[in-house]
Amino acid sequence: MRERYNRFMTKKQKTAKQMERHFKGIANHHRIEILLLVENNSGITVWDIADSLRANRKTISQHTRYLVQAGLVIKQYRGRNVEHALSPYGKIFIKFVKSFQRI
Repeated sequence: MRERYNRFMTKKQKTAKQMERHFKGIANHHRIEILLLVENNSGITVWDIADSLRANRKTISQHTRYLVQAGLVIKQYRGRNVEHALSPYGKIFIKFVKSFQRI
C-alpha cells in the first residue's frame, strides 16, 4: 500500500487545488489530534483513537475518513480491524503542525 503513496511523492509542484485538499484535511481540531495520535501510535484503530481522545467512535470514524480522503492517513485492513498510519504527506503535515504549534 505504501508504494501507492510513494508514486505521488514526486518533485512536481502542487497546484493550489491539490494543496487545498491537504489543508482541508487538517482543518478541524479532532483531525489534528488524530494526526498527532497516529504519528505516535502507527497501526491504531478507530476504537483506540476514540478512547484516547474521549470522543464518539462515529465522530472519529468520520474524521479518519476525511484524513484518508485528504491523503494524510493510510488505512490498513487487518481482519475486522482497520489500522491507521500516516502517509508520506501526513508525515510532512505533522512536521508543519508541530512547528506551528511551537510558535
